[in-house]
Amino acid sequence: MVSVVIPAYNEESTIEGVIEAVMEARCAGELVVVSDGSSDRTALLAKQLGAVVIELPRNMGKGAAIKAGLEKCSGQVILLLDADLVGLTPRHVTDLIEPVMSGRVDMSVGVFSKGRFSTDLAHRLSPFLSGQRAIKREVIDKLQSLERKGYGVEAALSVFVRKSGIKVVTVKLESLTHVMKEEKLGIWAGFLQRMVMYWQIVKAMLFQR
Repeated sequence: MVSVVIPAYNEESTIEGVIEAVMEARCAGELVVVSDGSSDRTALLAKQLGAVVIELPRNMGKGAAIKAGLEKCSGQVILLLDADLVGLTPRHVTDLIEPVMSGRVDMSVGVFSKGRFSTDLAHRLSPFLSGQRAIKREVIDKLQSLERKGYGVEAALSVFVRKSGIKVVTVKLESLTHVMKEEKLGIWAGFLQRMVMYWQIVKAMLFQR
């Protein structure tokens, strides 16, 4: 069975589109949205669409949100999706899941293509940071201290699978993008949040080595 885990922090403008694409794909046995201390309608909208919703009491970071989602679900394949995706389709969902479900690889990593220049470029330069990935449960369960990794959870996972010789494939996700931090928070606040993200990524990669 496939379990979908979507960590979300104040993503009321995009969470519905992400959930609807997953449900239309009809390949997930569980769909868990973890509202990471959201103060908007993220949790309410997810509940209305039928997702299992975990509401963390405060913003604890992406790694902690993913860990909370994993503790709630039981699938042998985990699909991780960001809650701020724009343009997600059922095809994107199935394309990510298929390589892992078929047994060809242990993890698939989705990279943006033919969406927006800025987000396409970011994924071309650093595909290992993508939040869109399907992975065998037995693999992600070996990654320790998820709750401490914050935004660095994907980087730590990428380092871990490379060191472990785990089979990985990259999947192009055409016409998909996401809302950038500067768009959500404003230029200055978004820039500061991006710097926090980069610092957490660096720490996670150094620690994982």
